[in-house]
Amino acid sequence: MTIARLIAGREQTIVHCQPWETVRDAAARLAEQRIGAMPVVDGKAVAGIFSERDLLHCIARHGGDALDIPVGEVMTAPPIAVDPSTPALEALELMTRRRIRHLPVLDGGTMVGFVSIGDLVKYRIDMIEHEAQAMREYIRTA
Repeated sequence: MTIARLIAGREQTIVHCQPWETVRDAAARLAEQRIGAMPVVDGKAVAGIFSERDLLHCIARHGGDALDIPVGEVMTAPPIAVDPSTPALEALELMTRRRIRHLPVLDGGTMVGFVSIGDLVKYRIDMIEHEAQAMREYIRTA
């Protein structure tokens, strides 16, 4: 299965922020949306990712002043991304190897999706359950 198939049928609104927004505003958006990360979009380009980890590192480094810093100064950049044709298991391996939990999906430089490691783990578990069911059925009918 490809990333395109995984994100097919999803709502296309991707929660994001701009690089000039403050860490305070971005953190409030993460909390309000109950998400762990969001892409930082500058015009039509994905400039980076702002995550809970970025927030923690920023506060540890700058203390209370961190909340007034622009997201563009503390985001993870450049973003690691995949394209829609990337196999889901390849994306999961990339996330595991790079120790990241979110990937923007870019089609010709335009963001068409945003996947989390949870999305990919769910796909993998569903695949394993399907294989186990097929094996049980094979054994039952053999």
